[in-house]
Amino acid sequence: MSKKISVLAIAFILAAAISFGATKTYQVTGPVLEVTAASITVQKGSEKWEIARDAGTKITGDLKVGSKVTIEYRMTATSVTVKEAAKAAPKKK
Repeated sequence: MSKKISVLAIAFILAAAISFGATKTYQVTGPVLEVTAASITVQKGSEKWEIARDAGTKITGDLKVGSKVTIEYRMTATSVTVKEAAKAAPKKK
């Protein structure tokens, strides 16, 4: 019985890891304009990109203003609100 539970637990962990890894990643490269505990702002062309970060963000090297960085990030929905379609107005005769 214990073996079956262990195999099931391992299968669940692998399925979770695969689904987590399936999230598409993106990246932005450029010089750092600002660093805070909650975000990193990067200049990309004429645009400023502000990317959120938290305690789990892995940083390799000395992150500071002026450093050239490449940031990998994911876009994940935090909420979805579905709006009902507007009803068509009655046709005039």
